[in-house]
Amino acid sequence: MAVRAARAVVHGPRARALRANRLALTGSVIAAVFVLAGLLAPLIAPYDPARPDFTDALAPPGLAHWLGTDDLGRDQLSRMMYGARASLQVGVVAVAFAFAVGLPLGLLAGYYGRFADSAVSRLTDTMLAFPFLVLAVGLAAVLGPSLTNATIAIGIAQIPAVIRISRAETLRLKHTDYVAATVANGGGDATVLGRHILPNASSALLVQATVGIPTAIIGEALLSFLGLGVQPPEPSLGVMLSGAQSFLAPAPWLAVFPGLAIVAATLAFNLLGDGLRDVLDPRGGTR
Repeated sequence: MAVRAARAVVHGPRARALRANRLALTGSVIAAVFVLAGLLAPLIAPYDPARPDFTDALAPPGLAHWLGTDDLGRDQLSRMMYGARASLQVGVVAVAFAFAVGLPLGLLAGYYGRFADSAVSRLTDTMLAFPFLVLAVGLAAVLGPSLTNATIAIGIAQIPAVIRISRAETLRLKHTDYVAATVANGGGDATVLGRHILPNASSALLVQATVGIPTAIIGEALLSFLGLGVQPPEPSLGVMLSGAQSFLAPAPWLAVFPGLAIVAATLAFNLLGDGLRDVLDPRGGTR
């Protein structure tokens, strides 16, 4: 689905426009560092994130532990790298789940209209009546505390946004000349949706996916902070923030570094999403 949009970013004038956007380029670099740190954590993490060392508890940042240690002597840098893995897992899987459910519903609502549009729109409006984080917390509380359930809850909470984007793009594209020509030549609904509407909506959908990942990262951190996501002693940025509450005065680095990691990751993906929107949106041009 996103192959055409990805090629537009990698090659040609749009690639040059993206590279010229300094904020988007900065965001892409920071996002790449975050992704690589999470994916390569088992290979590059200097310590076992779950192994305590009580003789080195609450050690400040230094040569042995670049970001210090927690109250059990566990290396903060290693735990942050493994925490990035949890954030990435939730970000990618939750967004994929939201697209798997929301994209077909948005396409059907926008293309067929009438009863399908009315039913899907009412469902979307009902879900949008609850703020994203409130809906995610409520669903996670019902499903039970675990990373898998947190991922499902965040994915469900992101479905309305995917439905709205895919429905809007379908409504815009189904009245174009090439769709009318396909229908006149005997093309069926599957042909119109699969060969024309979906590929041409891929740019907007790619941007939505890029923006959905940081939202999922914040959601995972919040759920883990509240005890509804990753369960200790497994590392997570939210779990690290939760454990740092009792040590803010003697060891402020326990909260500062995980908090900065969450801010940097979400800001990076948002900047990347804004840059992609500027490049891929034909109505917005390339600023």
